[in-house]
Amino acid sequence: MTRRSTGARGRHTIRDVAARAGVSASTVSRVLGGAYPVSAATRTRVMGAVRDLDYVADARAKAVAGAGTPTLAFVLDDITGPSFTHMAHGVEREATLRGHLSLVCSTDGDAEQRLAFVEMMRAQRAAAVILVGGAADTPRERERMIRTAESLRAAGSRLVLCGRPPLDGDAPVTVIEYDNEGGAQAICGYLLAQGHRRILYLGGAPDNSTARGRARGYLAAHHALGLDPDPALRIPGDFTRDSGHRRTREALAAGLGFTAVFAATDMVATGALTALREAGLDVPGDVSLAGYDDIPFARDLHPPLTTVHVPYEELGRLAVRSALGRAADGSHGADEHLLLGTHVVVRGSVAAPAAGRAGAP
Repeated sequence: MTRRSTGARGRHTIRDVAARAGVSASTVSRVLGGAYPVSAATRTRVMGAVRDLDYVADARAKAVAGAGTPTLAFVLDDITGPSFTHMAHGVEREATLRGHLSLVCSTDGDAEQRLAFVEMMRAQRAAAVILVGGAADTPRERERMIRTAESLRAAGSRLVLCGRPPLDGDAPVTVIEYDNEGGAQAICGYLLAQGHRRILYLGGAPDNSTARGRARGYLAAHHALGLDPDPALRIPGDFTRDSGHRRTREALAAGLGFTAVFAATDMVATGALTALREAGLDVPGDVSLAGYDDIPFARDLHPPLTTVHVPYEELGRLAVRSALGRAADGSHGADEHLLLGTHVVVRGSVAAPAAGRAGAP
């Protein structure tokens, strides 16, 4: 593929557009601003040059002149998710400290809506676009993200993947991750150390990168002890309370004989807890229960939930610091990858299995 040459800073200027269209820079400005009338032929030539050069008007210059505030965008699938809410809080607080306006977009998992919002932020010269949460881990999605990163770089912006896997090659992207797989392995190892050997895993969608990492951790904990978990105990779904409730009821009805449940999120764990109680089972007397995320109300459940702590607010803050720091020093190079740790928080929802209880094999 032949790449069009760009200016020294990696993007075309209004003068490049003017030269391509055969008009003055002021005429290009009038066409793009829409404030003054121009002929249809001139407008057609200018807009053709804009498309050919992939030109984006520099809104940062307007911000410097006092016409706007420098912005960054925070894009997530579900704004109601507690973990995402805390990450958004970190982004907003850090952006405010640095004099930036943070814009939030919830896409409900719609890839086209996400791309449309990113394009809008590119046109606005947002300092950074932060994409949050798991993604479809497929070659097509990775290629799409690489194109997005390159497009943003050409506009003087930066793509930040927060809680998403790194991209292949030298894509110009900042990756802020937490130890997703390691956290899952640690909490499953804790359940195994208590003596559990049949652990029901309520996972996420099979192609979701976050769900895949947690599933790998579940398997790794077993394999470290030379165990091969029953595939029937690994049940995919989504990361909602209702999914946890439904799948736990189905597992009980199928007589899978588990002594512990590892829910891929705390929201899933809340649904599982309700289903276990509806079946007359005690937690942790009959069945132990563990979650993932350590959202605030996990400690207020009865019993309090043993889970994996993820520093979501710090992830959001670090995403802003990294992106704006690179923008300030003019660095728009290849992939930057930062990893934060996770740890198990032990509360009252896990105990050793009691032989002969309703949930035991």
